[in-house]
Amino acid sequence: MFTKNSTLGEILKVNPENATILMGFGMHCCGCPMSQMETLEEACMVHDLDVDFVLEKLNEANKKSKK
Repeated sequence: MFTKNSTLGEILKVNPENATILMGFGMHCCGCPMSQMETLEEACMVHDLDVDFVLEKLNEANKKSKK
């Protein structure tokens, strides 16, 4: 389960398909080396996104991929 403090690198390492979700929110920086150390909360602040909503979508997708 991801948290606000999960880094984009961790999120992508768990499931590279998560890049599609992040890019859907306008986070096209997933491949940037610096983003690998950036937390989800930091990335959401930069992109003016609701971190709780993004987190919900990522965790929903993660649960589905484990089934």
